[in-house]
Amino acid sequence: MLRKIDWESQIGRRIRLRDLHVFSAVVRCGSMAKAARELGVSQPAVSEVIADLEHMLGVRLLDRGPHGVVSTMYGAALFKRSVTVFDELRQSIRDIEFLSDPTVGELRIGCVESLSATILAESVLQFSRQFPRVAINVDNLTPPAIDLPGLRERKYDCILCWATGPGVDLHLDDLNIEMLFDDKMVVAAGTDSPWARRRRIGLAELVDEPWILPPPRTWGHAYLEEAFRAQGLDVPKATLVSFSIDLRTRLLAAGPYITVFTTSVMRRLRAELRTVARLPIELSPPPRPAAALVTLKNRTLSPLVQQFVKCVRAAAPRSTSRHRPKGTGW
Repeated sequence: MLRKIDWESQIGRRIRLRDLHVFSAVVRCGSMAKAARELGVSQPAVSEVIADLEHMLGVRLLDRGPHGVVSTMYGAALFKRSVTVFDELRQSIRDIEFLSDPTVGELRIGCVESLSATILAESVLQFSRQFPRVAINVDNLTPPAIDLPGLRERKYDCILCWATGPGVDLHLDDLNIEMLFDDKMVVAAGTDSPWARRRRIGLAELVDEPWILPPPRTWGHAYLEEAFRAQGLDVPKATLVSFSIDLRTRLLAAGPYITVFTTSVMRRLRAELRTVARLPIELSPPPRPAAALVTLKNRTLSPLVQQFVKCVRAAAPRSTSRHRPKGTGW
């Protein structure tokens, strides 16, 4: 049986942030030698810190092997909480910076491209008018593998993604999910395409056309597949498979291609470029992907992030916006 650890006498007065920092570096690097180089200290110094931690806690934190070290279940538990400790400290520094000068700071956002081109763009414009000196870092995420580990590892302050579709599971206890709005998928072609001049088009007429399809195992591909099969049709063979809005838009404007966009993307394209037309086709059953804002449930949002969240809510299409879920703490 694991002996009971007295927090006050054994841990509270003895453990140091430096010890946790060294331990976390070893776990991340998978090697004491690599951690020592990263930290700029000697390997014996790293080994001594790990040995002291293990003695203090009375458990083995790392298993040593010829190829490096790996966490034991005790080490994994300590590492998980260490990530939270250091993140909260970083967050406190960011809070202090914001309180001392509300015009500066940094935001880190993960976002899928279709939302990056629409709601995120409008959110950033609104936010930057209020906080022009804040640096915003955005990473494009590729569905269906939304980077939830990046959120849990505090790489991002928040993520904007689709909450529906194959391989997307946001129903997890450690996440705050705020549904922003429902969208719809529509079929599009270039404005010079003969299809753009038609008033009525049957889906069967488009089966043999050159399609640009979203990748398999994404909600766009799944819903398009469902729409074709609902009419007893095979899914068209893709001439090109791509998520890129810019690439698809350029190809639609220059060639005979057909693709699908969300209505929010289509509104932006038609307003800014006028080279893409929505075709008169109602996909059945109509897809209703839901855009969501995702944050960690047990992570206190900095004042700067809270201000950005307000801008995201304001930028969400009001006609289809959803009610904010209760219990989010925002």
